[in-house]
Parts: sequence; C-alpha cells; structure tokens
Amino acid sequence: MATVNLITLVYPSVRRPIPGSIPGSNKSFLKIQPLLHRRKLSSVLSVVTKEDSNSIIHEDDEEENLKFDFMSYMIGKADSVNKALDSAVSLREPIKIHEAMRYSLLAGGKRVRPVLCIAACELVGGEESVALPAACAVEMIHTMSLIHDDLPCMDNDDLRRGKPTNHKVYGEDIAVLAGDALLSFAFEHLSTSEDVSPARVVRAIRELAKAVGSDGLVAGQVVDLSCEGMDQNDVGLEVLEFIHVHKTAVLLEAATVLGAIVGGGSDEEIEKLRRFARCIGLLFQVVDDILDVTKSSEELGKTAGKDLIADKLTYPKLMGLEKSKEFAEKLLRDAQEQLQGFDSNKVKPLLALANYIAKRQN
Repeated sequence: MATVNLITLVYPSVRRPIPGSIPGSNKSFLKIQPLLHRRKLSSVLSVVTKEDSNSIIHEDDEEENLKFDFMSYMIGKADSVNKALDSAVSLREPIKIHEAMRYSLLAGGKRVRPVLCIAACELVGGEESVALPAACAVEMIHTMSLIHDDLPCMDNDDLRRGKPTNHKVYGEDIAVLAGDALLSFAFEHLSTSEDVSPARVVRAIRELAKAVGSDGLVAGQVVDLSCEGMDQNDVGLEVLEFIHVHKTAVLLEAATVLGAIVGGGSDEEIEKLRRFARCIGLLFQVVDDILDVTKSSEELGKTAGKDLIADKLTYPKLMGLEKSKEFAEKLLRDAQEQLQGFDSNKVKPLLALANYIAKRQN
C-alpha cells in the first residue's frame, strides 16, 4: 500500500500544491510545500501538557486581565457589517437572484471573519470604515462557500443558521448562481476601498483570490470529498490538517490579513497576524468538530452529527474527544503568543476573539 504524503504546516503565505496520493483512493491529494520559517507540523500537533493547559487564558482570567467588553464590541462591529452588507447587496432586478443572495448573506451568523478583519485593521492603526469593504468581501465569499457546501452534490444539508438552506428555498440552480454572484461581487466590492492605496487594494485582492481558489478553499473541499468513507487508519491527522487549513482556516486567515493590509500594517505585522489567524482558523474547526458531536441541532442552528453520518474525517474521530479539546487549548495558546509585541489595548479584541472561538457553544 502506498504511504500517505505528510504535510509540513509552516504558516506559508503561498501554498504550492504537489501531486501525491491518498491510500485506497485514485483521487489526487495536495501536499503543502514548506515556504516560511520551517516550522514543523509536529510543533502544532503536539499534545498539550498540563503546564501548557494551565497557561491558557480562560474566560474568568480574560475578564479580569483584559478589562474588555467583548460582547459589546462584537455586537457593535457585527451591526456595522450587517448594515454595510444590506447596503452593498440591495434588492434589485433580477429580483430572484438578489433575493437568494440576501437570504443567505443577511441570515445572521456570528460575523467572526469580518470582525477579525476590522480588529486587525484597527490593531495596525486603521479605521473601521477603511476595513468595511474588505470585511464585507470576506463575508460574501464565506456565504458563497456555505451555500455551495450545503448543496446535495457536496455536504447535502437542509439547515443553516437555524433556517432552511438556500437550495431548499430557491432550488439548486438559483443557489449555485447566488453563490457565484456573491463570489464575483466580493472582488468588485473590495476594489471600491477608499483611503487605501491602489497597491494595497491590489495586494488585498490577490490575497483573497488565493484564499478561495484551487490552492485554498477549493483544495480543502476537494480533499474533504475525496476522503469521505475512507478508513481513518489510511488517512491520518496530516490529511485532516490539510483539509481544515484550506477549507476553514484559510478564510479566517484572509480576513485578518486583509484587515492588516488595508489598515497600513507593515510586512512584519501582517505575517504575525497571518500566523495568529492560522492558529485560530484551525482552532475554529477543531471546536466545530467537537460541537458537532456534543451539541444538538437546536443548539447549533445547523444539523448536528452530520459529519458522523457522512463518515467524514474529524478531530474527535481521529484523536478522540478529550485529545481534541487539549489540541484546541494548544492552538489557543499558540495564537495568543503571536500577538505579543502589539499595543496592549489595541490587541484586546483579537485576544478576546481567540478566546471566544475556543469557548463558543454554537
């Protein structure tokens, strides 16, 4: 039997696919080419020790140490994002397609990605108004990915954010087109950024395009589909890591990096925030996998246990529930370390966001 290609996770700014194979499958697998820092995956995947676990900032410690009203911050920023999205995607002719776009785009959600974008922008000295076009663009692409992910040919889900999925309301044809329209409009909207130099706008567009393409989100989805039903002994943690770095973490990374770019951040600041976002992006998925097996559909606002039903690779399936929780704490700690050296007040939203992602219940 052919051996599985291993992934070396090094927080690359560019992902370069190399053909490989998954045992027991004829479908191709993408391997990450090490590009920066030569940091080994094992340093991220190592099991957290008791000492590491005790050093994590927990909710009570955070409230005491940060003195930051996180919920007010989230509500305020999410409100700004919702208003901007409502204005950007107005209900106009053809009514049906714009109604379908708005149905999913304005269906609520935590708005973690756009808030990350705004927080990163403000951290490096920018203003919320400067970050909003980029924040909305990321949320449009995230919504596109959800619409397409829910289709019968993909994950085949009927519930999203507590409502029927887009194709259940508008049909599969309109759902596909609504996702396509959101994808293209995201780049048009990002190009309208004001008070940002043309060079930085182009850099932001390139970053977002890379995140969503065949070396990014699409790569994660392809490998995820390829692994359905495969024996967990044939597909290990490295493959699962690849899937979630590309399918989930890549958009949280893009959101954070876009905020730093349009906010005027230096290359050093941008790369530190990239590494922070990579950690919390993976953390987001680990927590998502844990919630999928520990919460109900009513609590999640989406179908619970669907990964188990579809026989998908998940962290609890490969590591067990307790080790998955320990891994989440390790990722949280790694994320916090990347924010050292930033202004202690301006960094509070990102520290709080990381803790929120780790502790969320839906």
